[in-house]
Amino acid sequence: MNHFIDYLDINKEVLDGLRYYDPIVALESTIISHGMPYPENIDTALALEKIIRDNGAIPATMGIINGRIKVGLTREEMEFLASSKNIIKTSRRDIPFVVGMGLSGGTTVSATMIFAQYAGIRVFATGGMGGVHRGADKSFDISADLTELSYTNVAVVCAGVKAILDIGLTLEQLETLGVPVIGYGTDDFPAFYTRKSGFKVPMRVNNPQDCAKVLKTKWNLKLDGGVIIANPIPEQYEAQREDIDKAIEIALLEADKNGIKGKEVTPYLLDKIKDITSGKSLEANMALVKNNALVAAQIAVEYSKLDNE
Repeated sequence: MNHFIDYLDINKEVLDGLRYYDPIVALESTIISHGMPYPENIDTALALEKIIRDNGAIPATMGIINGRIKVGLTREEMEFLASSKNIIKTSRRDIPFVVGMGLSGGTTVSATMIFAQYAGIRVFATGGMGGVHRGADKSFDISADLTELSYTNVAVVCAGVKAILDIGLTLEQLETLGVPVIGYGTDDFPAFYTRKSGFKVPMRVNNPQDCAKVLKTKWNLKLDGGVIIANPIPEQYEAQREDIDKAIEIALLEADKNGIKGKEVTPYLLDKIKDITSGKSLEANMALVKNNALVAAQIAVEYSKLDNE
């Protein structure tokens, strides 16, 4: 029996979409609870949902409210995650504790993928993936996002991995795990704030139709696991690579000095980079996640067509 259903609340819009095989795009909630300051967090979350609807798909923002897994947050639930102080950043390992103890959590990439698979949603839009952190040869700090991609059947549209990570080692780990990494209109793997990282992608597609074909073929062949669809930030919002690299170096030194470890590292670094760049990194972050939502909706529409055939 699928006991996980006992823990799920699926809102009516998403439930109707699932019944009729309509295109649906999953969205995470750490962007609301931990990724951006208030009120930019709630404004961005609502803007993402509008972009998805405007492009023919249904948004399903994930979260945990008082121990209930929410597939499709209401405006009130988003406000709660955006403004409350006791929201837990929830990855795969945290789900049993947060749900079991009746707590509330903002879902990371791995948790959002799990909840999307529970509901039967195949496409997920986020900002940037987690990955192998710099200095992982000593800290062993590797995001659970990577292992989740190896066995959860959800495609993740992202602007590559966060620039604070070791991109080369992250791509090596994804290859080891057998995760397809697709460049969306690019041959160079994007680095979140910048369109290029200097690392090539192993495969490329140029439109949502071809992307949907790859996804459908993968899962028809019973090749379990996710797919990364690496979608570069729009050119007009791209940051200068030198400025971002310098900001990251300063932020990493401060994180080490202040003893920031584990899942607190990423939000700390992103906040510090925002301060160092006088808010330009936040503007870029908002632009790239909106662009990812647009592309994810287009892919979901095409995937839905194939599914309905």
